[in-house]
Amino acid sequence: MPATTRFKSENLNRWYDKGHTRKLSCRLGNYDIFCVDTASFEQQETILFIHGFPTSSYDFKEVWQTLEGTFRLVALDMLGFGFSDKPNRRNYTIHQQADLFESLIEDLKVTSFHVVAHDYGVSVAQELLARQIDGNGVGKWLSCALLNGGLFPETHRALLIQKLMLSPLGKWINKLAGIKQFSTSFSSVFGQRTQPSKQELEEFWEAISYNNGRHLFHNLIIYILDRREHRDRWLHALQTSPTPMALINGSVDPVSGAHLVQRYSELNCRLDFLLELPEIGHYPQVEAANEVSAAILAFIAKIKKP
Repeated sequence: MPATTRFKSENLNRWYDKGHTRKLSCRLGNYDIFCVDTASFEQQETILFIHGFPTSSYDFKEVWQTLEGTFRLVALDMLGFGFSDKPNRRNYTIHQQADLFESLIEDLKVTSFHVVAHDYGVSVAQELLARQIDGNGVGKWLSCALLNGGLFPETHRALLIQKLMLSPLGKWINKLAGIKQFSTSFSSVFGQRTQPSKQELEEFWEAISYNNGRHLFHNLIIYILDRREHRDRWLHALQTSPTPMALINGSVDPVSGAHLVQRYSELNCRLDFLLELPEIGHYPQVEAANEVSAAILAFIAKIKKP
């Protein structure tokens, strides 16, 4: 990474320094994508992390610290997010983000891996899982742990700001949005006792704003339409998954909390492990990093038992 790029937050600087930019391909072209890979632990099993909207792989930094060494850890900032390329256009798709992950897995020559996905990332995971079932996915999935995310469009309770960004007014509303509006909206999906600190909010905002990223919200938000269009394909992937599945869910999340777990059960989706966190909101990996790390370890240990 360019040595001249530095952030106000030393936490962000340390995360940035862990990674590198790699040219990866998707159906719309080749892009510079920020990747983090603990390649020195390549003899260990691999966990692939898939982040959410509107943040980046930085979301997993606390979980990363706990699991590093026990596993090889791999993540990237998706196109339009974090420290990756951010083309200003309104044709971002879940499928192209899935392409980037498969491109990375091929580049790294990783043959098998576990998956941990959150928010926007659960849709990417669903598409990748569907490819596994179709027989044309890259690598072999060992397990998949899903944190809070809109697995089913009928249970996804979008925030007002998300609905406005999705509308024809989105571009103009986006121009007016700043860290104050972001902080209010972002904090609203956290648990009452696990609210993000001022420092954390500034760090998230700084990563989002990198390379003019704060002006892309209205472009990235169209993933909601992808979820509606591909609902049946992605539901089928969960119902027929050959891969062990886990839910790690913050129950008080207004977007995809306890009601998401209930719907998951109603739809008879595969479930091998469940952890419900009764006082945690939409970002369990930030709000309850120790519990999430322990759950990932417990889930993987469980599926390895004869």
